[in-house]
Amino acid sequence: MEVSKDIYYIGVNDHNIDLFEGQYDVPHGMAYNSYVILDEKIAVLDTVDAHFTDEWLNNLEVVLNGRKPDYLIIQHMEPDHSANIQNFMKVYPETVIVGNTKTFVMLEQFFDIDISIKKQVVKNNETLCLGTHTLTFVFAPMVHWPEVMMTYDNIDKVIFSADAFGKFGANDIEEEWACEARRYYFGIVGKYGTQVQAVLKKLADLDIQIICPLHGPVLKDNLDEYIHLYDLWSSYQVESQGVVIAYTSVYGNTKKAVQLLVEQLKANGCPKVSVHDLARDDMAEAVEDAFRYNQLVLATTTYNNDIFPFMKEFIDHLKEKNYQNRQIAFIENGSWAPMAAKVMNNMLSDCKNITFAETLVTIQSAMKASTEEKVCQLAKELCKDYQ
Repeated sequence: MEVSKDIYYIGVNDHNIDLFEGQYDVPHGMAYNSYVILDEKIAVLDTVDAHFTDEWLNNLEVVLNGRKPDYLIIQHMEPDHSANIQNFMKVYPETVIVGNTKTFVMLEQFFDIDISIKKQVVKNNETLCLGTHTLTFVFAPMVHWPEVMMTYDNIDKVIFSADAFGKFGANDIEEEWACEARRYYFGIVGKYGTQVQAVLKKLADLDIQIICPLHGPVLKDNLDEYIHLYDLWSSYQVESQGVVIAYTSVYGNTKKAVQLLVEQLKANGCPKVSVHDLARDDMAEAVEDAFRYNQLVLATTTYNNDIFPFMKEFIDHLKEKNYQNRQIAFIENGSWAPMAAKVMNNMLSDCKNITFAETLVTIQSAMKASTEEKVCQLAKELCKDYQ
């Protein structure tokens, strides 16, 4: 695919993968992106996953049309992008590998590299001239590995953004960008909001007309919206108004409370209610929604003097990714010593700018009229700003 007159996409689509990074469900597959810049000198940017060696090398050969690459620029050493470095060097041994100091440390960790390879170690903001095109390297440490760097092309105004602005899903599938980009962001990059904010400040000084990520489509239109969303996500701000309910239920009694709460939230004017059964639904979808909306209800049972395992896992995901700036409410269930709310509150106590709803719903075994009243009271409290 032609990105511009001199820049070509040579990535691949993976429809065989079931779990990305061994944990994220990707029903629409995954794209591993790689690019070529044709100039007086030729630069290849990143390789692809190990399962697609032949397809990728064939794509590269077609674009080169008999020429040889001068540089292989390594922006990210994660194996879905670096796995074919050695295979590339076997075919094009005269190519100079370009990376930063940390890149080459990882390169030696992943591969048995011939010491005779040609390499060029670059620094932050250093440039590489290909002829007409001059590339500037923008370091992006911990977005989301320490060696990550982006590459800016001054002629076509392209930022090769590594994993930033990526999404789940293969590129031959038509789907909305934001949903799977959001799930990808909070799953893969979400912990590193501070570092993403630092890179966004660097990118703000550049004239960017095209974004070329390592996953997902090349972005050419509505760039302000993509950058705006990344700014929101990385600063942990609310994207949309609404209530997310994440719950676990052993015998269905906690679920009944959740169902009543959903009805009451809608009756009281809540603009959006998103419900996730943590034992059955995609955990990453629940995490995504928790960061998207401004209010979160956690409903679970007391279990082994603690809380139900799926709820514990969910809260751990939120904490790991720096959950903050939200309102949280609790629904707990316990037959003889309900303590789920106390456990959840303690788990979330270190999160920044969290406010807790005053209404606590406690179910003692099964729903009663008094419990229903508490659920209705909670719905009114959560919806007071929507009326």
